[in-house]
Amino acid sequence: MAVSLPSDERFEVLLKKMSELGIETFIVSDLHVIRWLTGFSGSSARVLLAPQQNLVFTDFRYREQVKQEVGCMESVIIQNGYAESFVEGGYLQGKRIAIQEEQVTVYEARNLSEKLGGFDIVPVNGFFDEFRMIKSEVEKADMKRASAISEQTLDKVLPMITEDATEADIAAEISYWHKRFGAEKDSFDPIVASGPRSALPHARPTNEKFRKGELILIDMGCVYNGYASDQTRTVAFGKVCDEARRIHDITKDAQLLGIESARPGMSGLELDALVRSYIEKQGYGEYFGHGLGHGVGVEVHEKPRLGKTSKDTLPVHSVFTIEPGIYLPDRYGVRIEDTVVMEESGVVPFQRFTKELIEL
Repeated sequence: MAVSLPSDERFEVLLKKMSELGIETFIVSDLHVIRWLTGFSGSSARVLLAPQQNLVFTDFRYREQVKQEVGCMESVIIQNGYAESFVEGGYLQGKRIAIQEEQVTVYEARNLSEKLGGFDIVPVNGFFDEFRMIKSEVEKADMKRASAISEQTLDKVLPMITEDATEADIAAEISYWHKRFGAEKDSFDPIVASGPRSALPHARPTNEKFRKGELILIDMGCVYNGYASDQTRTVAFGKVCDEARRIHDITKDAQLLGIESARPGMSGLELDALVRSYIEKQGYGEYFGHGLGHGVGVEVHEKPRLGKTSKDTLPVHSVFTIEPGIYLPDRYGVRIEDTVVMEESGVVPFQRFTKELIEL
């Protein structure tokens, strides 16, 4: 299924920004941006944005797929490389051609320079970020559905956690049930980490079996109609010690503080500092080492960023995570995460799954 097609206004603002920068044609190579722009989900594509004509280029493998998924611009099936096709077909307009410098490899940039000898190639960074941050109602609905699928999946797999199961078993079940419930795929490899391994924020699932009296951190998300979800819950396998319960409660309260405090126009730095200060006052500041959150959209990590060095603001209709964590090395870790949408009065979480400590 294709993502929602962009409106004419979206192309208008992109072309206006190009004009302000003196760019006459933009070669888009980031597949996430291409999906956001066109709905195309293939693994090989380029888009040319220009005042007279916007075109999506792909190869023979996707000849039929591009017709089905893209309704906002014409498609071109290339016979040679992309640069060769741009030149041979006479598709490039003007003299100044922009490329996404954060996406184009040195090899591709060199090849473009050689093939486009008569053009000025202009490297541009983060050109689409400000537009991708603001989500339409259709985009928000797709992310809300993705979040619901992940919650349904979590509800399904929690009873599968037994002393005979492994972290890898549960991670595999998450991927399976995501698709069974209607997702395209995982938005990232699921994290299932138990006991001391839960103190590793991005632990990879192993063949480690679950043991009674341990915390289990489960971070998961899926893609629905091109848009991602992201959520984390930490559960207990049987009774856990008082300190484990305490850091769970602190993390939960910190996460709720972030949700209750977020307002349009706040900076990612400001909201991060507010939540971080609360955790510091509880005596665990040194154990919260990552940022408070990140934007979510066609990518599971995009703008805006929430952290100690963030320069991003949190506008209305932006979607991002709020995910404080406390990680005590060699003992246990806790993270609680929701994906939220910023509305006029504050943020609204997509997730409804309980944040209370579940004992399995």
